[in-house]
Amino acid sequence: MSSRVRRSRGEQSSLAGGAGSIRIDFIDVDHPRSLEGDSDHASALVVFTRRNVPIASSMVELPIEEANLKLPPATLHDSTFDSHVQSLFDVADTELPRISVVIPSIIGRVDELAIALESLRDLDYPDYEIVVVDNRRSIPVDDPLPALVGERPWVRVVRESRPGISAARNAGVKHSSGDIIAFTDDDVRVDRGWLRALGARFALDSSLGAVTGLILPAELESPAQVWFERYYGGFGAERSFEALTIEPDTSYRSILRGSRVLARNVVDKPVKQFAVYGVGTYGAGANMAFRRSAFETISDFDVALGVGTPARGGEDLAALIDVLWKGGSIGYEPAAFVHHRHRREYDELVHQLDGYGLGFGAMLTSLVWHDKRHLACMLAHVPLVTTRLVKGAFAHVPGANPKASGRPAGPRPVASYPRALIRRDLRSWPRGPFAYARSRRFWREAAGTSAP
Repeated sequence: MSSRVRRSRGEQSSLAGGAGSIRIDFIDVDHPRSLEGDSDHASALVVFTRRNVPIASSMVELPIEEANLKLPPATLHDSTFDSHVQSLFDVADTELPRISVVIPSIIGRVDELAIALESLRDLDYPDYEIVVVDNRRSIPVDDPLPALVGERPWVRVVRESRPGISAARNAGVKHSSGDIIAFTDDDVRVDRGWLRALGARFALDSSLGAVTGLILPAELESPAQVWFERYYGGFGAERSFEALTIEPDTSYRSILRGSRVLARNVVDKPVKQFAVYGVGTYGAGANMAFRRSAFETISDFDVALGVGTPARGGEDLAALIDVLWKGGSIGYEPAAFVHHRHRREYDELVHQLDGYGLGFGAMLTSLVWHDKRHLACMLAHVPLVTTRLVKGAFAHVPGANPKASGRPAGPRPVASYPRALIRRDLRSWPRGPFAYARSRRFWREAAGTSAP
């Protein structure tokens, strides 16, 4: 048996021994309740909501009495929160833009795609369409897609045989009719109010080029899902439950212009300043939307990035970064939330983490390829980014201080994150530039055209 196989099996054994299934419960803070235990779950991820909007989350051990539930601070659901949510609800149907929901897919997970489509059937929104982009290179004889769509006449299919999720997203934009193009994935279940929250943010602020939303787990039943949630729960950082507007920091010198951004809350108070390359904290391809007019400024998704190419990711972050880089702003709206089904198997988790690291490195390379000024900006931010990466990684390691990483203190029923999986993510980054170069060649050869 090779050392690589033994190492993989050892990691998997450690993983399975350190993470049990976690139940997901939603609790309205205005109507708290006790949580009973069950034979399959010793702990729960509690998502606290108010007016059906998530405002905080917490891991708790089961069972837990109502009196022992630590409710979120009042500042998260005070009059400011009420005013913001009410403003979303008050936007009249006639003022809401038409939205096209685009789902790229290689039709590999038919059951999950069916769940995703069902969740989109009766959304609380007056004017929208569903576009599935079939991104398979070839159609199998026993194609399941016609039957899937035949049972759901509200779904329209667009064919894009050129490889990669970026090509599929671009085809979705081209063949859709909405003023807003919202993107989600075929392993996601959306909340019924998802589109209304997205559409209302666009309607309330005409300066927004894009709006992203909150991503919650659909289930945490396998060790791999638990570890993904533990490390990538916020798709790059701790989840934020505060509605924000992210915009360029105009105070920076010209050479660094666009490389730093400010996040402001709904009362226009600055709450965070960070490098534009960290926008993934507030957005991912599973839950993001763009004005159609924004694509006139940022152009299309880079076809040499994303799943289905050697780069394996990064196309969503590149597009969001480009909005900010070109002087636009992004809204982050937790009321627009979806449920993502994390990969269940350990090997899938490993592959996904490798892809995230590789894709991030490739994405940075793509930015520099298209605008050389990015290189100087990235170098200027290396010390800060390195410090945050180290703190973020060791926040998951046994013995780490949760306060040092900005993570909440208190009981931690889920075992700490394995070092081996952290290394898998981080060590993929340096391979990103080479993957991007291969991806450009791959796409040119596969598509028979020149990459932009």
